[in-house]
Amino acid sequence: MYDWKELLTELEEKKEKGLYTNIRTLESAQGAWLKIAGKKVLNLSSNNYLGLANDEDLKDAAINAVKEWGVGPGAVRTIAGTMSLHETLEKELAEFKHVESVIMVQSGFTANQAVIPAITTANDAILSDELNHASIIDGVRLSKAKRYVWKHKDTEDLRVQLQKATDDGVDKKIIITDGVFSMDGDLAPLPEIVKVAKEFNAIIMVDDAHGEGVVGSHGRGIVDHFGLHGEVDIEVGTLSKAFGVIGGFVAGKKALVDYLKQKARPFLFSSSLSPADTMAAIASVRKLSASDELVRRLWDNAKYFQEKMKALGFDTGETETPIVPVMLYEATVSSEFSRKLFEKGVFAQSIGFPTVPRGKARIRVMMSASHSQEDLDYGIKAFEEVGKELNII
Repeated sequence: MYDWKELLTELEEKKEKGLYTNIRTLESAQGAWLKIAGKKVLNLSSNNYLGLANDEDLKDAAINAVKEWGVGPGAVRTIAGTMSLHETLEKELAEFKHVESVIMVQSGFTANQAVIPAITTANDAILSDELNHASIIDGVRLSKAKRYVWKHKDTEDLRVQLQKATDDGVDKKIIITDGVFSMDGDLAPLPEIVKVAKEFNAIIMVDDAHGEGVVGSHGRGIVDHFGLHGEVDIEVGTLSKAFGVIGGFVAGKKALVDYLKQKARPFLFSSSLSPADTMAAIASVRKLSASDELVRRLWDNAKYFQEKMKALGFDTGETETPIVPVMLYEATVSSEFSRKLFEKGVFAQSIGFPTVPRGKARIRVMMSASHSQEDLDYGIKAFEEVGKELNII
């Protein structure tokens, strides 16, 4: 039997370099505070932006769905797995996003794998921002299209790469970018991307996983934030972050969605969302459609926390959103910082290579509407104490 020594060696090297991911096990529901290892800790790591993961209305919707529809979908969407619940979610989400149509898949990760290979051929070109999410990178790898990587948010370099693709005689050119970059919290320069795309007759695709429920009116996303409805061809999103549930989607023209229902492999070959997930997602979309109170509270919390952290002397990078990267640069320092925070009752994970480039390690703090000002003050005090202990501030 193989002994896997090389895997054990690599794991030890990760630990020595501060790159070993210490996976914490939650012993309570998502919220401002969690129970981990029998200890109550402030939650500054979850993507639960609006606090909806444990929302009573969403829980009631899920429970009622189980009672009426059962616990499982039973099949893939194309055989016996499409329930009227799924179509209701897609219809209401399309209305929320101000697009013609939406197709639901299992997650935001699989949404990129669904759309990118399906709409590209070996004669096409994909132009990808160098800091795009791993799900985009994997979706691109599944495509046979030619690949051109452009410098992060640098639309002049995008123009250069588009010209190269044009000179290479490709058929379609597809520009792909994150809407909100999940590690740094900065926004894609979407208005400039739209201008450049028009010059080259290129398709624009935005993965707005961290923009859905966060930016734009009522959290409609980056396209809404910049007032660019009708200018972006494909929007990919997730319901697992601000919406508090699970599931991914592709939004755009009806023709695109109809095509993906025939060609997208995650849609064709993997089961649909469960009834409970689907009804909870519908409740979440309806809640956001009706009120932007949670979105406003999220941004108030983000502004408060970021101002306090900067005043203490912490480097929070170039964030423009409720994502707060506390830049520590060295992975060993970041890992130790996270450990000490946990000792003080704060759960904030260290992020290092390969999730971020080498030498760019950080504690990524995630704001939530579920946090009170007292919660944030508790976290800020812990950061201050650890920062002084480690001579960071």
